[in-house]
Amino acid sequence: MSTKTISTNLPSIDVEGSLSSYLTQIKKFPMLSAEEEYMLAKSWKERGDLKSAQKLITSHLRLVAKIAMGYRGYGLPVSEMVSEGNIGLMQAVKKYDPEKGFRLATYAMWWIKASIQEYILRSWSLVKMGTTSAQKKLFFNLRKIKNQLSANSSGDLNDKHVDEISKRLNVKKEEVISMNRRLLGKEKSLNAPVKDEDGSEWQDWLADEKIDQELKFSQQQELSQRKKLMDDSINILNKREKEILVARRLSEEVATLEDLSKKYKISRERVRQIESKAFEKLQKAMLNTAQSRNLLPKN
Repeated sequence: MSTKTISTNLPSIDVEGSLSSYLTQIKKFPMLSAEEEYMLAKSWKERGDLKSAQKLITSHLRLVAKIAMGYRGYGLPVSEMVSEGNIGLMQAVKKYDPEKGFRLATYAMWWIKASIQEYILRSWSLVKMGTTSAQKKLFFNLRKIKNQLSANSSGDLNDKHVDEISKRLNVKKEEVISMNRRLLGKEKSLNAPVKDEDGSEWQDWLADEKIDQELKFSQQQELSQRKKLMDDSINILNKREKEILVARRLSEEVATLEDLSKKYKISRERVRQIESKAFEKLQKAMLNTAQSRNLLPKN
């Protein structure tokens, strides 16, 4: 059963509309007791009852909105992140097994966050700590393997250690050298408590034992890196470009083209053009800043 099929009657957020209006709409859907949730999940799983699936989804739309709000600082419309989170919620409902003994919200949280993060990563993909799973595992395993090998912890690795790490993690020797240099003096303990924007603990991500937790944490690090680059680069825009980009992409309440066209006494299409141009300029500035700071991975 496709997610499109079970989402037919979901409230929608028009990017030209009001987020507060959407939040008001979804508050009308009742929360479910554990027993109600179990029976609806059984009905959906065993009989494919669309009405049951729909109730499971609508009762958790507030959870999606809450999580999406936690990612407001990443420079994308909250409305779009809510929409992406809703897709994750629908995936969770499709796969949820009520016999496992935990509530849907616990299981759905990972799917929601994963969908939102993947959307953000796609949108700001120009700056990367690494592009492959192997590179991201290198990021988080390098220090541990260096300790195992009693390798130099404050300078370049010798050829023997580079070769050993390269073989263990299946990455190029050049990537080992580059990553080691980037991490020197900047490593954090992976055992330290970690919280994301909505205040949830790192353990909240542990909804599926098959998920590579180091990879997910790596994505969080990438997002923080991109946000800082954006903050450092946005002044490349002139006053009007910055105001329009912020109003259209960086605000909780997305301004409409009509409102901005009246404010600046230009056409709606001209506002759209300025928004697009400003976004392209910001991306280019971020890329240049990343290159100047040697933050991009070497090929």
